[in-house]
Amino acid sequence: MPKLKTRKSIAKRIKLTKKGKVLKKRAGQDHFNARESGKITRKKRRITKMSKANVRNIKAQLPYS
Repeated sequence: MPKLKTRKSIAKRIKLTKKGKVLKKRAGQDHFNARESGKITRKKRRITKMSKANVRNIKAQLPYS
């Protein structure tokens, strides 16, 4: 059986914890932040958990993590 390949684009954006949680950075912090409220800007700085609906698909794309 051939080796499974890791999706590098996903691996760079996602972190897996020891307990199996999938963490990601919030989108949209690059530019155009002047129009956002301070509350939104602060929220975007934090790392968040992925929704359960996406976790299964993400883990399938990171086979050796």
